[in-house]
Amino acid sequence: MHLRHFVRHSLSQLSAVLVKHESPERWPALLTVLNQSTKSPNPQDRQVGLLLLSKVVESNPEAFRPHYRQLLQLFDTVLQDVNNPTAMYYCILTLTTLTAYAGVAEQVSSSLSEGVLSALGKWDQAGEAMEILDELMESEVSPIIVPHISEIVHFCLEVWADNSLNDSIRVKALSCIASLIRLKNKAVLKQKLLSPILQMVFPVLSAAPPPGQEDLEDQEQDMDNEGDVESPKHFAAQVIDTLALHMPPEKLFQHILPQVQVCLSSENPYQKKAGVVCLAMLAEGCAGVHSFRMLPFMLRTVCHSLSDTSQVVRSAGLLALGQFSEHLQPDVSNYCADVMPLLLRYLAGLNQTMTVHVSKAFYALENFMENLGAEIEPYLPTLMETMLGTLSNAENLRIKELVVSAIGAIASAAKKLLVPYFPAVIENLKGFLLDIRDEVRCLQTQSLDTLSVLARNVGKETFSPLAAECVHLGLNLTNSVDDPDLRRSTYSLFSAVSTVSPECLNPHLGSITTAIMLTMKSTEGVTVSVFVLLDDEEDDDLNLEEEEDIEGNDRDVSEFSVENAYVDEKESACEALGEIAFNTGAAFLPFMESGFQEVFALHDFPHEDVRRASFTVMGQFCRTWHKIWKENPTQENHQVLQNTLSVVLPSLLEAVRKDRDHNVVIAALESMNGVLKACQEEALQSEAMLAEISHVIRDVFKSKTACQDVSEDEADDCQAEYEAILQEFAGEGIPLLASAVPADTFYPYLNELLPFIMNKTKSSCTVAQRSFSLGMLAEIAHSLGLVSGGRAVAGRLSSRLLPVMVSGVRDRDPEVRNNSVFGLGALAQAAGPLLTEYPYTEHLVGMCVFLLIRHVAWCCTFLHIFYIFCSPFQVFPALLSHLPLKKDLEENKTVFGCLAFLYNHNPSLV
Repeated sequence: MHLRHFVRHSLSQLSAVLVKHESPERWPALLTVLNQSTKSPNPQDRQVGLLLLSKVVESNPEAFRPHYRQLLQLFDTVLQDVNNPTAMYYCILTLTTLTAYAGVAEQVSSSLSEGVLSALGKWDQAGEAMEILDELMESEVSPIIVPHISEIVHFCLEVWADNSLNDSIRVKALSCIASLIRLKNKAVLKQKLLSPILQMVFPVLSAAPPPGQEDLEDQEQDMDNEGDVESPKHFAAQVIDTLALHMPPEKLFQHILPQVQVCLSSENPYQKKAGVVCLAMLAEGCAGVHSFRMLPFMLRTVCHSLSDTSQVVRSAGLLALGQFSEHLQPDVSNYCADVMPLLLRYLAGLNQTMTVHVSKAFYALENFMENLGAEIEPYLPTLMETMLGTLSNAENLRIKELVVSAIGAIASAAKKLLVPYFPAVIENLKGFLLDIRDEVRCLQTQSLDTLSVLARNVGKETFSPLAAECVHLGLNLTNSVDDPDLRRSTYSLFSAVSTVSPECLNPHLGSITTAIMLTMKSTEGVTVSVFVLLDDEEDDDLNLEEEEDIEGNDRDVSEFSVENAYVDEKESACEALGEIAFNTGAAFLPFMESGFQEVFALHDFPHEDVRRASFTVMGQFCRTWHKIWKENPTQENHQVLQNTLSVVLPSLLEAVRKDRDHNVVIAALESMNGVLKACQEEALQSEAMLAEISHVIRDVFKSKTACQDVSEDEADDCQAEYEAILQEFAGEGIPLLASAVPADTFYPYLNELLPFIMNKTKSSCTVAQRSFSLGMLAEIAHSLGLVSGGRAVAGRLSSRLLPVMVSGVRDRDPEVRNNSVFGLGALAQAAGPLLTEYPYTEHLVGMCVFLLIRHVAWCCTFLHIFYIFCSPFQVFPALLSHLPLKKDLEENKTVFGCLAFLYNHNPSLV
């Protein structure tokens, strides 16, 4: 029986290989067999026919396009055949393939969707067949499932609640719910499904493990394997995270906080753990709400959990503190005086044999320290004594790796404050850096990463004596050790050294760039899925694919995948090449052309992190050529700069319009802004490019790019956050354009773009929107004051800008007020006497006195307004009465500038 089954699978796979290269119309016998077998009265024949159909359709979906309608009709019939579950299984596999294929999902009828749900409810292997639900939700016509969302959720919750099923099926059910939350959050809310989901998730999240066992994340075991297993409890926490990212915080808190409170007030350690883990999962998605209202309560709860008698509760508290530190900055750093002593005491009492728990403690410590800046100084002696002492005494390599990583986090915050400890740190790192044994590879790699952080933070005078030695170390490791993580760290070290001592790299640029570009070209770690004739698996669900290295593969490619280590390596190589090129400048000239070609070749790489790095570094190459041309202004250098700009800018604009990944688009916008800022008018030699950039900025504000293309039903808080970030980066390009070309040239485009910014200054907009928009208006006014024709254009715009800025000065938020004051000063400076044509004199004079009471430096930004609108004698005595400054001493520059300006224009003041 088993042999017969194996032969059927093998023949089906052979047919799939043939169909991949031959259309069914040219193989009429195949269509005849499929037609007869799938409609046969014999259940076994139907199974064989549907098995064959699933394989050949998966092989070449496009070839069956003329038959889609008949196939869907067939599936409708098969899904009613509840007595033949194997046939239903193959039917659902085929339907999953077709649904994922463009142009098919819209033909999936409502009755067929109901048939799928019905079949899933009756079929024993629901976990695999639920793939079709994921495909339907991801498809362009996902609205067809909206009427069935309640049924899907309740079905998945039934599967999830059935403890007799294996964990993989239960996790798959919850995965479908997570997909619904991510893609159809409004429908989930509208159909009142949030409460049932939470009621089913919390019991699993708070359940105690069987007697004598521990939850996976609490076990003292090999950490490398922990991430490979997704337990129901682990995935329950991920559902909370998904809810936080995609549900309105107020709606979510209304349902979730009562359950969290019940858990936290329990004496059961696993219920307490569930409450604390839930707070941790809420951190990222609900950051705005936390920062203003919930953070004190949440932080107090988490700090209290660190003194709980149960280690599982303390571990959850460490996770939560790490999450807060990662996602709730800068607000969480304000509690430094409460948190740092607690963490230091906790570290002092740790049992270092419990490596997993120690890892969580260091995770919390690192994330909290990284953003402290100079506030870390009081804790530095204790921290460094603990770190250096642990390095000297610990035998466990994982503990040493955690300490070395923590020293990097300390350096990021302390910067030059770390200099007294620098010799001792380097002495400890040397032994790890030079040990190339496989078993200490992770420690060696982390030591290289920390060395790079030190290079960037302790100061040139401290690190430069080690620069040449670091370069030699990196080259030796690159040549002697074949490991993608180690190469990534080595490239980062070269890049960091270039920031403090670029001349040390110059003699070795050939070797360094060769190694980096080999990594960028390499296809190591990139695999493709290909069909094979036979499979060694002996179970019923034989695999059709095998992973092969892409090099030398001449078979048809169905899909790319890239191992994470090689993605990180390529990303690091690309970024290092750009930074080294910029910092070494003219010395890098022999490698500029080949380096740029390799960077450009990655702009359509399948992994988004590599594409993002490519777009960032393309902009960096433009800035490098601009710097080289400025230092040596030859016609040849100018032409190469223009050639590079003519390739890079269109590529960046295309990425903004067409790439579907938000982070890639953000990187492309940021790179474009960097090019505009550095190259100015050189980037806009033709008005066509000015128009193209302006139109792309407009498209971002109108949500017309590919990554913004979501239906109203799919829009959620996460999408809204990305939308705001995209518009901020796009908006930052407007003042850069305004400062790069004559004002009259830019005015038509500026006139079109201004409404998008001004619409976000209204009182109904969020604080972040008002602050950003008024800041952009201020920057635009400032830019107009720098270019030819700017005064006339600023004067023309004053009637629109002045009321907005005057209103902003009286905003309840200090940052909005600050940006508005800066904007008024910049507009007055740009427009000059033209501003006196507008009736705001009394408002502005009153505002000067009002601002003096609150902030002297704010008042001083009005230095041109004083002169234009009123007699300085009205304000000058009041200004002097608030001097000298006793705090915010960095504002003295603004104050002295104001005094000098007033004196130069009216010496009688003194």
